[in-house]
Amino acid sequence: MMYRDRLHISPHVITTCADTTQSMYCQLLCGLLERDNVARLGAPFASSFLKVIKFLEDHWPEFCSNIRTGHLSDWITDPQCVSGIGKFLTAPDPELASLIEQECSQTSWEAIVRRLWPKAKCIETIITGTMAQYIPLLEFYSGGLPLTSSFYGSSECFMGVNFNPLCKPCDVSYTIISCMGYFEFLEVEKDHQEAGHDPTAKPVVVDLVDVKIGHDYEPVVTTFSGLYRYRVGDVLRATGFYNNAPHFRFVGRQKVVLSIDMDKTYEEDLLKAVTNAKRLLEPHDLMLMDFTSRVDSSSFPGHYVLYWELGSKVKDSRLEPNSDVMEECCFTVEESLDAVYRKGRKNDKNIGPLEIKVVKPGAFDKLMNFFLSRGSSVSQYKTPRSVTIEEAWKILEANVESEFLSRKIPSWELHELHSGR
Repeated sequence: MMYRDRLHISPHVITTCADTTQSMYCQLLCGLLERDNVARLGAPFASSFLKVIKFLEDHWPEFCSNIRTGHLSDWITDPQCVSGIGKFLTAPDPELASLIEQECSQTSWEAIVRRLWPKAKCIETIITGTMAQYIPLLEFYSGGLPLTSSFYGSSECFMGVNFNPLCKPCDVSYTIISCMGYFEFLEVEKDHQEAGHDPTAKPVVVDLVDVKIGHDYEPVVTTFSGLYRYRVGDVLRATGFYNNAPHFRFVGRQKVVLSIDMDKTYEEDLLKAVTNAKRLLEPHDLMLMDFTSRVDSSSFPGHYVLYWELGSKVKDSRLEPNSDVMEECCFTVEESLDAVYRKGRKNDKNIGPLEIKVVKPGAFDKLMNFFLSRGSSVSQYKTPRSVTIEEAWKILEANVESEFLSRKIPSWELHELHSGR
């Protein structure tokens, strides 16, 4: 979405078009034609915004042609899009087309958002939880524009507002709006391996005002629409209070994404590990565009497999990741996982070496199309951090370009000493 103050740049008939590809094309075209009036840009999720940037990268010569000639592409046939764009694309504008062409044809797309929309003040999108992995990409393309994450909600219930929208992405917290429903919080304990933990103990449910700062909770909501004590499945970490209403930071989803033996790797753990590893790509002008994972149990012992789609900061450069760098990425991921995983890796007895498979550009688009064909919503789609459906991971396997294994054993004893156990 692109906005002029509080109003959409694109007409309502375009944003509600059923053909999402034609709608996206026309929304971007409107945004380019009205570039001096765009005050902010946004999308439901950070991953959605990056897909729009990729769409722009693929279609910018066509946009320039439309603007230069004053004629819409023939493949835009939806009546809503045609009528909506007709109010903007009224005459040839070769000067604007040349300006856009000059910016988009540069060897790097760094700061492309700021260059194309010079009066934009921010990018508004969800950047918390699993979306946090896309922050470096957003910063690369935005050229320093603030990234704002204004509210927290779900399909079950609207829950909270970020009272400090211009804070750093890592500091985003949402204040629960108590009048939107009745909220309870189920205490979350991820580490069930700790001494003294009773696995038969019932989880503790606390009221809104009784949450403790630093503790993790799963929201349980009772809503005006009829849900009664419904478990949302998110993990929130209490970070403070506004009067009696608590602030929460979104951590991730309450589920184990990978497990082979005694290990339990949660979404948050996997994201932190991958974040540590992808820093090794930066000196080589490479970026991690997207990733997912699965457990490969076809051999003994089983092992984790990560699928990475890479991109380059330099336009049209060949993506040839260095094998030493990628093997070090594998090792860094393993070093970043918890002690139970690292102990299982000792001597490869219980868990095999972690593997990173680099897939072709566009592989994750094919994965998205697969889930959309099964009924997922295009506006709500998020890349799954773990793929368990055979048809899904076979799509990724068919697009693998190179494979790398961790060559070293992570040292779990040293980590245990540093953790004070």
